[in-house]
Amino acid sequence: MEITKEKISNWKAKYGEVFCYEVDGKIAYLKRPDRKTLSLSSVIGKEDPMKYNEVLLKYCWLGGDIEIQKEDKYFLGISSTLSELVEIKAGQLKKI
Repeated sequence: MEITKEKISNWKAKYGEVFCYEVDGKIAYLKRPDRKTLSLSSVIGKEDPMKYNEVLLKYCWLGGDIEIQKEDKYFLGISSTLSELVEIKAGQLKKI
């Protein structure tokens, strides 16, 4: 699938931020995970930590070179960056 600027603009309109991961001329386009994806990843990842990354990558995947998902050397590389997709905004809880 060819990824055009229009396609990326559509993703941004639908998902907000879009991320690009590049390695060896291969590209993956990703979105941030939602709570359902994080929950599913966490449940599956309890038994097999590698599955956590597989599920997270699968559900955050927008497009790109499928080898990044399928080939171990690329999958292991992107796995180390997936935590960067999870955005946490911490506030302050105050007794009033």
